[in-house]
Parts: sequence; structure tokens; C-alpha cells
Amino acid sequence: MYILSDEHKDYLRKLKKEKIGVIIFQYALIILFLLLWELVARFNFLNTFLFSSPSNIFNTIVKLYNSNDLFTHIWITVYETLISFFLASLIGLIIATFLWWNKFIAKIIEPYLTIVNSLPKVALGPLIIIWVGASTKSIIAMALLISTFLSIINIYNSFISTEESFIVLLKSFNATKIQIFLKAVLPSNRFNILNVLKINISMSLIGVIMGELLVSKKGLGYLIVYGSQVFNINLVITSTFILGIVSFLMYYVIQCIEKRLMK
Repeated sequence: MYILSDEHKDYLRKLKKEKIGVIIFQYALIILFLLLWELVARFNFLNTFLFSSPSNIFNTIVKLYNSNDLFTHIWITVYETLISFFLASLIGLIIATFLWWNKFIAKIIEPYLTIVNSLPKVALGPLIIIWVGASTKSIIAMALLISTFLSIINIYNSFISTEESFIVLLKSFNATKIQIFLKAVLPSNRFNILNVLKINISMSLIGVIMGELLVSKKGLGYLIVYGSQVFNINLVITSTFILGIVSFLMYYVIQCIEKRLMK
């Protein structure tokens, strides 16, 4: 059994204290910001009609909950985001694997991936609605358009950056290409793939909100559009606030998976 030295124990305690300190300050900053925002609003240093306040946000959340709309809109956005996230991640992994497998095709397609990824996706929104229809499909299509190409580029770049010595070693044992991929390329890039998933979950959420701003009749994006149309700033800021919480929770889940794999 391995016994930790006193120096190692002190180092671990120091890391734990530092981690706890970071978490405390993170939450303290949020609480301080909300308190200052509320105080400034209460003493009329801030126009609550234009900037709302934490208490108004809370009251708006309560109203949405009492009307049974709160979790309906949240679920619609989360559902569309998860579908887009899983599809974008799967498509990105498959195409990136294909490009790694066939270097000739990769050289042909790589510039076009960069071009398509740099296109302003919002400008393509009306075309997506015409092609797919004004439905949930167009929202998911918008999210896929935003996250898929970024996923392909990042995963492919990770694959081609694999430590060459691993591949050379396997080749010396006459390993097949699929063995090289499964034994060297994929395992050595598992954390890079997880980082791509972190980006994907946020990009998918952005894509879904952009889609909901165009066509949705439900969801947090719809609440933002509706609130701006009737000039209900409280509803707009409340929806944005809830979006921030949803985004954080999704990112946190991916981070927990990453920590579990690291162990």
C-alpha cells in the first residue's frame, strides 16, 4: 500500500484549500453583483424598466412557474440542444475519422470546411426555414450548421496531431490502420474530444436560440423574442438569466464526465 509523505499531504491540502477558495470567490462575486444590481435599482440609480432587477427577475420566474410555462419553455430548449449536441458530436467524430483515414480527401475538403465554418450562419436562417420548414427541424438544422463544422475541424486537428512515436511504434508491429486508430489516435485524444464536447454544448445552445429567435413558438429563445416585441424587458432578461443557468449545468455535466474519465 502506498503511503503519502507529509509533504505530499500538505501539497494536497493546499490544492484543496485553493479549490475551495476559488469556488467561494466565484459564488461571492455572483452574489455581490446581484446585491449591487438590486440596491442600485431600489434607490433608482438604474432604470428598472430598461435594465430590470434581481427581484423583478425572481417575480417573472414565479409568474412563469404559476402559469405552468417555465419548465415547458426550458425543456423545449434543452431537448433541442441535446438533440443538436449529440448529432453534431457524432457527425463530427465520424467525418473527422474519415478525413484522418483518407489524407487525400482531407486535403481537398479541409479548405471548404474552413470556408463554411466562417460563413455567418444567421444569414442562412431564412434559407433553412425554406428548405426544412418553420418547425423544430429548422431549429436543429441551425444548431447543427453552427456546431458540426467546428466539431469536425477541432477533432480532425486533434487526430492529425497525435504523437507520431505512438503510430511509428504500432507500425513497427505491423498494426493495421484501424488498430492504429483504436489503440493510439482515439485514446490519446480522448480529452481533446471532451474539450470539443464542451464547445459543442455551448455552440448547440447558441444555435438553438438563434433558431428559436426565427421560428419557434416555444422555448427560451421564443420568450426573448416575445418579450422584446411587447417591450417586456423583465421577460427578456429573465429568459437570458435562465439560459445562463442552463448553459452552466450542461457544461458542468460534461466537466463531471471528464473528471470521471481522468480518474
